[in-house]
Amino acid sequence: MSERPPLHTAVDLPQIIVVTGVMAAGKSTVSQLLAERFSRAVHLRGDEFRRVVVRGRVDMSPYGDPEAERQLALRHTITAHSANLYAEAGFTVVVQDLFVGATLQPFLDQLRARPLSLVMLAPDVGTVMQREAERVKVGYGDLWSIRDFDHKVRTETPHIGLWLDSSQQTPDETVEEIVARLAEARIA
Repeated sequence: MSERPPLHTAVDLPQIIVVTGVMAAGKSTVSQLLAERFSRAVHLRGDEFRRVVVRGRVDMSPYGDPEAERQLALRHTITAHSANLYAEAGFTVVVQDLFVGATLQPFLDQLRARPLSLVMLAPDVGTVMQREAERVKVGYGDLWSIRDFDHKVRTETPHIGLWLDSSQQTPDETVEEIVARLAEARIA
């Protein structure tokens, strides 16, 4: 990415920007590039809090598991508290994680910093299939169907913030669109 001009002061201020979407939507890459656009920024990867559990971790599956759901809620709470602390210290916090269906609003309710924005990366299923095939990390494996997970996101997740079809965009182009449309992403 070539050097970009500084962001306008109305945009480059302490805030929280939540970036979510299906697995293989480009959340990690886009969130990192987005955070790099701000003068004081943190890229907070919620999945890191999943990985710190070294024994007893139960991952989410399409079948529902109370312990997996409890651990996901704990992860989201830790992520929210961390985001609040960084924002209170004067950072723009780009939070990246899976917030799908009924898990989104409880997470957002824990975020105190304002402004608060939400970006849902929503590439089409074909693009997600291609990206999943090209990555080293496996998001779907044998448990999840890309089509079913995409359907769950689109039908069960509240349609708030900026929903962005990034299918035909490079990560840099997606970041540029997010920056240009950040006011549309604002939810609080």
